[in-house]
Amino acid sequence: MRKYELLAASAIALFAAMPAMAQTTPPAAPTPAPTASDDYSSDVIVTATKREQTLQDVPISVAVTGAETIEKARIVDLIDLQSVVPSLKVTQFQSAGQTNFTIRGFGNGNGNDGIESSVGVFIDGVYRSRSAAALDDLPEIERIEVLRGPQSTLFGKNVSAGAINIITKRPEFEWHGKAEVTVGNYGQINPKGTITGPISDSLAFRVSGSINERNGYFNNVVTGRDVNERNRWSIRGDILFQPSSDFSLRLIADYNVIKEVCCGAETVFNGPATLAIAAIGFKINDTTKTFDRNLVYNTNPNNRLVGKGISGQIDWNVGIGKLTSITAYRDQVNQTTLDVDFTGADISNLVSANHIKTFTQELRLASDNDGPFSWLIGGFYDHENLTTGRDIRYGKDTRAYINALTSGAVTQLETLQSLVNPTILPGRTYFQQGQGIADNYAMKQTSYSIFGQLDYKITDRLTITAGGAYLNDRKAAQSFVVLQDPFSSLNLQNVPELGFLPLTILNPAAPAGAKIPTNLFGALGAVQFFYGNAPTHGPVNYPNATETGILKADKFTYAGRVAYDFGPVNAYVSYSTGWKAGAFNLSSDSRPPDANGVGRSAAPENVTVYEAGLKAKFHGGYFNLAVFKQTIKGFQSNAFTGLGFNLVNAGAESVRGFEVDAAYRPIPWLSLTGAVTYLDPKYDSFTGAACVDYDTVQCPVNPATGLRPNFRDLTGKKPAGIPTWSASTSATITHRFGNGWGFYLRGEYDYTSNTQLTETTPPQYSTWGQSQINASFAIQDTNDQLELMFWARNLNNDKFLLATFPTVAQSGSYSGYPNEPRTYGFTVRKSF
Repeated sequence: MRKYELLAASAIALFAAMPAMAQTTPPAAPTPAPTASDDYSSDVIVTATKREQTLQDVPISVAVTGAETIEKARIVDLIDLQSVVPSLKVTQFQSAGQTNFTIRGFGNGNGNDGIESSVGVFIDGVYRSRSAAALDDLPEIERIEVLRGPQSTLFGKNVSAGAINIITKRPEFEWHGKAEVTVGNYGQINPKGTITGPISDSLAFRVSGSINERNGYFNNVVTGRDVNERNRWSIRGDILFQPSSDFSLRLIADYNVIKEVCCGAETVFNGPATLAIAAIGFKINDTTKTFDRNLVYNTNPNNRLVGKGISGQIDWNVGIGKLTSITAYRDQVNQTTLDVDFTGADISNLVSANHIKTFTQELRLASDNDGPFSWLIGGFYDHENLTTGRDIRYGKDTRAYINALTSGAVTQLETLQSLVNPTILPGRTYFQQGQGIADNYAMKQTSYSIFGQLDYKITDRLTITAGGAYLNDRKAAQSFVVLQDPFSSLNLQNVPELGFLPLTILNPAAPAGAKIPTNLFGALGAVQFFYGNAPTHGPVNYPNATETGILKADKFTYAGRVAYDFGPVNAYVSYSTGWKAGAFNLSSDSRPPDANGVGRSAAPENVTVYEAGLKAKFHGGYFNLAVFKQTIKGFQSNAFTGLGFNLVNAGAESVRGFEVDAAYRPIPWLSLTGAVTYLDPKYDSFTGAACVDYDTVQCPVNPATGLRPNFRDLTGKKPAGIPTWSASTSATITHRFGNGWGFYLRGEYDYTSNTQLTETTPPQYSTWGQSQINASFAIQDTNDQLELMFWARNLNNDKFLLATFPTVAQSGSYSGYPNEPRTYGFTVRKSF
């Protein structure tokens, strides 16, 4: 209840202060810039190039979602945003903080803290360095811009695939506010509110807060607890000091907490290993009832995320242009506990946590646009301290599972070893409860960029643009890995105790003097879950004598565009490059560079894009088209292999495609929108893809070791996770009765064609598409600024998987994350 009390106390204090504050007559509020709405006749202002331009004039592919659409479509967070921007995909995985952003099919960074996303998220100009730091429910939004394609020239940090630019509403010098409460199925309650007003003639404030609670839509049949709940709250304060039209200072502080039982995964195929768990008496998933959403975790998955930050932005007209400074500090803590074997047996449990502290500073100067030349120069600095770790431990049922899986071979090995080594106790040495791995790392990162852009209007209609950026990145990592699994530590190709024992113990007919081969149990390498394929059979921590633990790189990126204004149609062609720095593999799959396995790190990504576009505006609507070919050399592939990550560079990955965004109001009471994305991707070169169980041709099991090769060749294949077609369309009917009363009815259809979700899972289990209908209906009283909205998301209850992966410690089994079922409810909204 504390969060309710905090928000209520803040609201009471603010409302109580209103009469006193209202005695000060504020200056007239500036006319707000037009934003994306159902009124397609007005120009939409965007800041995609870090200066204000209309959506139709900006010569890049950008999708804009305004406050009106966000409310009518019930977009609560960035996961919901993808329903109106088909080229954006946002997927939540094993925990609330493990979320991946992709644009045009490119994006990575989920799960492995050593690799950053290729899609940068910026909120009021502040870079959110990790996906978890961007997952809070959206505050009071002015608009959201999704910039497609590399943005390294102006945004600098980790935007090689694109950027999400979120702009919130500023404090105002007139009293305004809004309060709303949403009630929905699964016990949802979601109150939120904002209030803004003057403190003096030059000082204004805004305070916003929200609570989002909901029961889970999964049922854990083992514990009786529901899973995939919502339990989060946030508060945000915003101060604007504006003594004149030439100077403003904006300070923002925010704090948010997510404490949820999440996230549910269902086994979609039970291989022999999982069936062995059932054979010894434990519950497993019924794969014919994936969307019944009944889980069989022996413990509940718990998540706790706490994010907080403060930022300050100065805008100052210094005569030759506007000087902008944005300074920010953010602190993010994520903690997760999870039953990672996803069965009713107590086999494998995970505790993970990270702590990320980030300081950023941006400084830029933009010309005042007088004359044919306009320019922008600036710099960006980022420093981050990261500590991250995971603790994976065997449970009390692990040994019984291993005995069933190996037909008692592990016990036989222990027994033979004990004849020579008395410290080996049969049945009590290997796969004991509490054994496992402590997988901990620390990383410091410093990066900066210096950027600039010049626009030259050759004529009133023809403009050329050139821009460039120098980017520099340095990462220093340390590993503190401790392997506490004696079985994984064994060299099964040479178990010394076996060489002292006569072979007649196993075969009485064996020749006299023959010894048991020291590699007799080599095939048990299949159940060496940690470092089984490493020569040392254990971690090699770094820095060390041969490894500095430092990655350093720099790059100059550039972009050039030519735009021509034909009147009702603007056209442009462009060539741009992007870059993302190298990454460390902060997981137990990390190996020294000279070892026979996955290396420590991945090299930088280099991106090139050729793009041409048309932007047409006509009475009642607009039509935007972008055609592109995008190539990433050294794409950082981050495949989850069951207990770790295979982080390698693909030689080259490319995608050709087009994007269409359109809106039209044929008659005053009907508004139509549509967006389509077509993608044709290919691995131009990828010889180091992670080997998988189901590819028996390229990844056969070595019967002597029980292991597969590390890599396979996917050159020429279609990358997984990139749908060929994505589309979103909506229709909104609006009617006014008179006397301020009216209603609107909005319907939305979202479509994604079938695609294999991941290369680590067989296509027959991982190929899914989606076809969802969302709807809302609202009655409005504009005189009293009151609205009652009824809404539904996934109205048709479409069922699909968001992602799939190899089931942990169960070779040949596969699991996936089912989508959210139909949700519905109503929202009461009051503005003043």
